[in-house]
Amino acid sequence: MNTETNSPRLMSFNDVAAATTLSKTLVRQMAAENQFPAPLSIGVKRLAWVRAEVEAWIDTRIAARGIAA
Repeated sequence: MNTETNSPRLMSFNDVAAATTLSKTLVRQMAAENQFPAPLSIGVKRLAWVRAEVEAWIDTRIAARGIAA
């Protein structure tokens, strides 16, 4: 676990969808197009995302809002 936030370092598909408000289909599509962090294969038919990468992607989107406005 991440000792700073007490959150797991990896996120499930459901966690990613909830954190970003994106559908699982869109997450998968954006990752395939290099527009979202790529998942890790952590087992047979099991994917996870690195929390720090997803949070950085979210932060970038928030920062871009100020530029576009």
